[in-house]
Amino acid sequence: MIRKINNKVAARAISYLLLLTSHLFAGCADLDQTSISSIDRDDFYKSKQDVETSINGIYQEFTVDGFYGMFNNQSIYINDLQTDYVKAGAQTNSAHIRELSNFAIQPTNLFVGYAWEEHYTAINRANVVIDKLAEAAWLDEQSRQNYTNEARFLRALMYFNLVRYFGGVPIVVHDGEGEGAPRNSIDEVYEQIVSDFTAAESLPANYTTLDSRASSLAASALLSKVYLVWAQTLTEKGRANQREYYQKAIQYAQKVIDSGKYRLLDKFIDNWSVDKKNGAEHIFSIEHDRTINANITGHCTFATNWSNSEPVLLATSDKYYLQTDPRDQRRDGSWAKRLYDPNTGSDFEFTIPRFRKYIDSLNYANPASSGNAAGQSTNTTIIRYAEVLLIKAEAENELNGPTQAAYDAINQVRRRAYWSPYNNIQYTPSDGSTLELSGLSQSEFRERLREERRLEFVLEGQRWFDLCRWHILVKYVKAHTPTDAETLGTKTTKVQNISKKNYLLPLPQDQIILNPNLEQNWGYSGETGDGPYGAEYE
Repeated sequence: MIRKINNKVAARAISYLLLLTSHLFAGCADLDQTSISSIDRDDFYKSKQDVETSINGIYQEFTVDGFYGMFNNQSIYINDLQTDYVKAGAQTNSAHIRELSNFAIQPTNLFVGYAWEEHYTAINRANVVIDKLAEAAWLDEQSRQNYTNEARFLRALMYFNLVRYFGGVPIVVHDGEGEGAPRNSIDEVYEQIVSDFTAAESLPANYTTLDSRASSLAASALLSKVYLVWAQTLTEKGRANQREYYQKAIQYAQKVIDSGKYRLLDKFIDNWSVDKKNGAEHIFSIEHDRTINANITGHCTFATNWSNSEPVLLATSDKYYLQTDPRDQRRDGSWAKRLYDPNTGSDFEFTIPRFRKYIDSLNYANPASSGNAAGQSTNTTIIRYAEVLLIKAEAENELNGPTQAAYDAINQVRRRAYWSPYNNIQYTPSDGSTLELSGLSQSEFRERLREERRLEFVLEGQRWFDLCRWHILVKYVKAHTPTDAETLGTKTTKVQNISKKNYLLPLPQDQIILNPNLEQNWGYSGETGDGPYGAEYE
């Protein structure tokens, strides 16, 4: 594993040495990606500015490597392409993208390689900060704790991604360690994640006003999600402590709710408006600016502009748009079936809708902004208030059945979905059903909750994670992937390729070669059958 990270990646900054000299204090638009790689790390940590620069270098890793960057495209390509509703469009000329789209991913896939490398680079940068701060006798104790806890927040986020991508991975918490390390268990990785996020909860309430920087409540929100996922992970501790973990998911979600800091935006699409960043619904996001990290999801979903030429990322069919209630503002907030074309002064209708969240409606008509740049300044949402409400609802239902608390949480999301921000009218579903859920069994509530998540988080890097943690990935993809006729002439091979091995990514082949103590995930070395995935995995 980390031999590559200690050699190849060291050249591009496994340590803190390729860092930003300014960062998210003023927003990503002001990022300066100047290298300070000539600085000797042992002589570097002499001031708070030095520490802040090194912490900025952790954030920097979220948007490096252009197309394959962690939160440029990687999170969407891994987590949405590996589902039923997204495919590689005709403009896709990358075998690595098509592997993800068709559930034919290989250990040599570039998205897999970059995911491992970038996450461990960020982890090691965090480790350097934490280790150096422990030695910084010149720094006051409160500042030391704050900087350390910010680094621990970012390290926890990295491990939370890694454990869901790969399963158990090597835990490295000090600079210079990790070469030849074996994989830790999934439970051990979750324990590290919880420890780091819990420490980050100690950040002062006024530590930041930016949702793109670590905060105490962002740590609480992510702890609610970590415990929900861990409760559904079929490991020794996940099974033994399931009820406790559901209760903790509720507890941390409630802490965020009770803070009063966040609320659902009346207008769903405002969550992705480039002029409404740091909004009331945003808890933690990744900043994007097309002049700095331009080759990101917004480009991939709208690169072909107002035409029916297929962009790199495309819905597998128009059925997702057609099946969404027209009174539900998430339909037109997630899908662009018709879109005003400033070149013609009229609406253009797409055969297969585009992903609306990543179309920058403020700037695509600006003569100074190339049309295919639309959405490249749209932030990547890691967690927002709507998800906290749905986490609470899901955990409540799994723990106690559909309690009033579960209904109250999910119905807030539904009320916003059916609210018309233009007419100030509370709509009800077009089919005559009730807006607010009630009277459901536990299993019925579970299915409605899962449907709400599907509608709410289109192309937000959530869907594969959800299908995997619910253990329904194979069954769901086979049941819901559009038929050849429904793809309107563009077939997919998702159904014929998917198998239980797709519950995890393969470990990168070069890491297996470099570190003989790493074992490849089941199914990626030619194994057949169900392997470790028993009847609980569908």
